[in-house]
Amino acid sequence: MSRQESWFIARARRRFAMTRECSLLLPRVCAALADPRQPGSDDTCLEKLLDWFRDLTEFDPTAELVQDNPCLTEFITSVLALPEPSPSILSFTLRLAGILAASENRFQHLQEKLLVRLFGRDGPLNSALWEDASVRSGWVEGVHSMMHHQPALHFLCDGGGIDVIFTLQGDPSLFVASAASQLLVHMLTLSVESETTKHLSMKDCDWPACAQMIIKRIEDSLQSSSSSHIKQSLKLLTSLFGSCRATWTEVLWLGIAKQIESFLTEETVQAQQMLANLLLNMAWSPVFCDTEGSFWPLVTSALEHLTPVQAGPLAVGLLRFYKCPQDVRIQALTVLLQPMDCILRAASQPLEYAGLLDESVSDPATVESLLSSKSSCVSLLCQTLAHLEELLSLIHLPVDLPYTSLLHSLMTILQFCNGFLSPASPLGSTISRILINCFRVQMSALDALAALSERKGCDTLLGSLFDILLAYLESPNTSPTVLKKTFQATSKWLVRLQELSCSNSQWQQTEKILEDVFLVLQKRLCSPCWEVRDSSLEFLTALIKCLRDQDEFRQSLLSSEVLRLTENLLEDPESYVRASAVTAVGHLAFITYFAPESPAIGNQYNKENTVAKLQEILSTDPEGFPRRAVISIFIKWLRQGCTGQLEDTERFVSRVIQTVEHDLDWEVRLGGLELIEIFCSQTICQLGLPKCPYAPVSSAVTSSIHQNESLHIFCRAKVFNFLFQSLCDCDQPVGQRACDILLGLRCNFYPVSTLKDSQGAEDSRAGRSIAWLQRTLRQGSLAQNFPTDGGNGVDFQDPESMLLALGTIDLEELHDELNKSSDHVEKSPQSLLQDILATVGTIEENEADCY
Repeated sequence: MSRQESWFIARARRRFAMTRECSLLLPRVCAALADPRQPGSDDTCLEKLLDWFRDLTEFDPTAELVQDNPCLTEFITSVLALPEPSPSILSFTLRLAGILAASENRFQHLQEKLLVRLFGRDGPLNSALWEDASVRSGWVEGVHSMMHHQPALHFLCDGGGIDVIFTLQGDPSLFVASAASQLLVHMLTLSVESETTKHLSMKDCDWPACAQMIIKRIEDSLQSSSSSHIKQSLKLLTSLFGSCRATWTEVLWLGIAKQIESFLTEETVQAQQMLANLLLNMAWSPVFCDTEGSFWPLVTSALEHLTPVQAGPLAVGLLRFYKCPQDVRIQALTVLLQPMDCILRAASQPLEYAGLLDESVSDPATVESLLSSKSSCVSLLCQTLAHLEELLSLIHLPVDLPYTSLLHSLMTILQFCNGFLSPASPLGSTISRILINCFRVQMSALDALAALSERKGCDTLLGSLFDILLAYLESPNTSPTVLKKTFQATSKWLVRLQELSCSNSQWQQTEKILEDVFLVLQKRLCSPCWEVRDSSLEFLTALIKCLRDQDEFRQSLLSSEVLRLTENLLEDPESYVRASAVTAVGHLAFITYFAPESPAIGNQYNKENTVAKLQEILSTDPEGFPRRAVISIFIKWLRQGCTGQLEDTERFVSRVIQTVEHDLDWEVRLGGLELIEIFCSQTICQLGLPKCPYAPVSSAVTSSIHQNESLHIFCRAKVFNFLFQSLCDCDQPVGQRACDILLGLRCNFYPVSTLKDSQGAEDSRAGRSIAWLQRTLRQGSLAQNFPTDGGNGVDFQDPESMLLALGTIDLEELHDELNKSSDHVEKSPQSLLQDILATVGTIEENEADCY
């Protein structure tokens, strides 16, 4: 049987099963929902039921679903007949009707009787229930669901539905307003693409009737005096041009371009930010990016007329766009850098520094005015710095930035913020007063500074840069949040400094900076503020990860008090700090113990002492974070081969397993399983067992010897005990990981053709115990009194028994069960009916129907 045939058979079975469930359950569900004595059903149950209906309609697009289940139309009719139905039930009914009407066949069946009463003028539109947002939302969602064919489109347009949807664009509920806008985009696209047979032009007669109605409303709104209507149409157009890339959108644009352009200078409309979003979406559309028409001149005009705050998002979006014309890209870059240029000029003597730009796009006085006001200065700088970080974080930057000047401007901002700069100009003095201790600008500048470290061309300013960073690290006025950002930026630039010192022999400068950094770090590790201690440890770990192979770094680190202070923080009263200390100590071990030439630095720092301390934390720390950190470090050590010879590794893993298997934190137990997986893989590789059961081996005897030896090692380390116990873990990820590891081990020990017959294996004593084990494992997390010490005859440290278990237990069945969604039972129709009956209060009357 081919894969395609299997797919069709599975689909047919699924369709049959769902149809059968439908015929059995729908009458009771509909009766429960439509019962006028009940206040309504739970929204979660209704959402589940709608999902079920979506599945049903996907498998059966014909009208038979409605014809064969008259309870559906009866339910809708009964809801419409109620004098005051529950808003949630009415909303559900509207959405259900839309799902059913998504098929043209079912739409025709429903139209005459029900759809007019639901979505027409005589329905909820003119009732008091329309005041409820859930009803309006249900109406919009129902209409959207049915908009898959022309009859539904014409039904709504002919019945005045277009006016209703345009009105809902201004709905007080943001969800309803957004859904209405998306619905109009969908309807316009459906109308043009399903009803157009010839090339469109700007003449109305060329457009389909429904599209004409929507476009006419858009044009009328844009030309109206209502600011809200203009903004709604701009949002609609932004969504349209962002989602639809068809050529007809250019024809639509040509008809409204002049009106759109006028909004750039129309101060009464106040829609400039929406214009920027609209133009950016259009720029990314292939319909407009390759044209030589009026679009790019309009973008240029927008960059000139919009304020720096309004033009910033447009500028950075254009700079990320590779197909942006070069002149527009230069203009966008100028807009983005203008505030940074103004900062440099404000901080410099008249002829000392020329700034970043040769000329400005907009009036420099506008930017200076914004920077002279506290509220606008902070918001403009934060936005500009965020945009610069976004650009600098790109792997391939489509535009060249003046990196040296940019670094100078970032340093100037940081000096303004901590009061270390005495500007010569009046504007500089004003900016300095505004920015002093402004942590928002400090954090944004430090983020941009960290991103800039990846770019080359800033070498000449490194000394001044580290002076500023060290001043921030030392200052008692630096807040913990800003200090964390400073640490992150410093670590990035220290890596950059190390790269430069290797290439140009600037050893002395590097050593001096590292010495200063570790002096500051020593003080911060003793801070009374736990956030500062935590950030300091994270900084140390980041440095070790990047610089542990550099001699200057290792020497500076080992000659400081950082190691001793870090180890002391393993007993910190704050659990977050203990966890960060564990991580730092674990990474320090790569320098103090695991390096090829580890230094002799005293008995208190010996490897065994550190391992013992970490194992004590793993077994006794009352908080989960430090224990998770320990198991993560052990995993890293094992993965990088730092735990010694095979015998030492076996003892190490065994001790960790016996501690972890009783841990109450599932992430710690999951880490223990990862440790086992690495250990098993390394052991099998070291002993020469093939990783694939079909790989060639030197001889059958050698393979058998190695197989036997590895089994003995795993049993002595109590690997199987923990793995089989984890299959019954109450946390699903733990059981899944254990099952995956066992399947991998079976693959190594058993070719597929040699798997044991579980029936025949039960004849032996070991076989009976393994059969009992399989029955226990099938109970999953419900299993009681799992045998951990040889109970019921299961000996997890017996290689023969474990080999038999790997070959006979149906791990695939367990794997399938463990990988089922945790809510697969609750999603079943029977459970769904039970939920609905329970929430509407009829469980006692209809209890039998739940089964």
